[in-house]
Amino acid sequence: MKILLTGATGYIAQRLLPVLLGNGHEVICCVRDSIRFNVDRYKSSALNVIEADFLNKETLKSIPGDIDAAYYLIHSMSSSKGDFEALEKISAENFRDTVQQTSARQVIYLSGIVNEERLSKHLSSRKNVEVILAGGSYALTTLRAGIIIGSGSASFEIIRDLVEKLPVMIAPRWLNTLSQPIAIRNVIEFLSGVLLNESTYNSSYDIGGPDILTYKQMLLGFAKVRKLRRFIGIVPVMTPKLSSYWLYFITSTSYRLAQNLVDSMKVQVICKENNLRELLGINPIGYEAAVAEALEKTEMNQVISSWKDAMTSDILNDGILKHIDVPVHGCFFDYRKTRVRDPECTLRRIWSIGGSVGWYYGDWLWAIRGFIDKLFGGVGLRRGRKSPTEISPGESLDFWRVLLADKKGKRLLLFAEMKLPGEAWLEFRIDKNDILHQTATFRPLGLSGRLYWYSVMPLHFFVFRGMIKKLAC
Repeated sequence: MKILLTGATGYIAQRLLPVLLGNGHEVICCVRDSIRFNVDRYKSSALNVIEADFLNKETLKSIPGDIDAAYYLIHSMSSSKGDFEALEKISAENFRDTVQQTSARQVIYLSGIVNEERLSKHLSSRKNVEVILAGGSYALTTLRAGIIIGSGSASFEIIRDLVEKLPVMIAPRWLNTLSQPIAIRNVIEFLSGVLLNESTYNSSYDIGGPDILTYKQMLLGFAKVRKLRRFIGIVPVMTPKLSSYWLYFITSTSYRLAQNLVDSMKVQVICKENNLRELLGINPIGYEAAVAEALEKTEMNQVISSWKDAMTSDILNDGILKHIDVPVHGCFFDYRKTRVRDPECTLRRIWSIGGSVGWYYGDWLWAIRGFIDKLFGGVGLRRGRKSPTEISPGESLDFWRVLLADKKGKRLLLFAEMKLPGEAWLEFRIDKNDILHQTATFRPLGLSGRLYWYSVMPLHFFVFRGMIKKLAC
């Protein structure tokens, strides 16, 4: 069967894609920026990648008409531009209008649990998308999930940050809200199981694990799996804004996403009973088992996808390719070079930069810069990296975004996503003469940008000089 997969660079789609290919389907992956999609990872002739932005109808003409089914896995909650409710509405309408012109018999949509009368903005938007998609000429199957637990998921990473960093928590009262978490493995089983299953056409199903827990119980359950002792006190006085700041400064989430999460966490998300588990023969695993499985994947460096790889910079919304050509005019530079004895060793060090390894010199200065970035609403250093040794274009790397990772060409190019009065690039390149070139480029915005550059120049002298010495083998 020919399957259309939207949101193909997202967390869920990256987990679903190998399953679809393994089941013998031909998969058409829709991405806004094809350079962010690592085709080589799958090594399948049944995989095709097309560029399509569902916010722009003109880009949807490349979608083939002979598809059998389509997955709608597009989500704009953490978008850095505009109102995510309006964006989701436009995207859903464009998707519906496009897909109903194809031969698709079914659309599968992953939504949130919306059983309460009062919903958050996020859940209301998800419900509205379902209504829009239901207006198409195809059969719609909607799966509604609450908290998804898996390596690299936003929920799992936030829980891990809180538990591992805070032995004692003074937490907001929404930690007493009930939820029904589900393992990512089970989500993928449900998503693949309903595909072209006629008994699920034009139906909606809540999917969840066997445990109904408060967020406090989830934190303590994680601590139990990690064999950590943690104490949590609930205070009723913490406002939504303070709660958002609490999440933002302690975890690796953005402030915008923290706001939306806090809004949603005040709403109870418990499944209504249905027969889907029996119909598909799926036995969901419990919360602690899901946590243990996610931790094992993380420790074994088998994180397939991460929520952190979602685009966050406004300037990158128009695609990575437009920023690979580093500007020359009107820029400031910190350029250094050195001969290396062992290019492969140097390349391994470059490919391991950031995350737990650090930046090879002056890590405490990098930490201060990350903290300052957090104070001004930036991403900070806490995003880390998905893999300790591998890098792909589009992935996040601390407060940088990977634009180019060409191991054969021995070149790594990063774009800064920290709050800056301008734009910044950091490039590492080893030439054919075994010379390592390290270039920091800054294009200032107005007078403030120039003042910023001159203020950090003394720090650059020490940090970048020390970095290139440590990188060279």
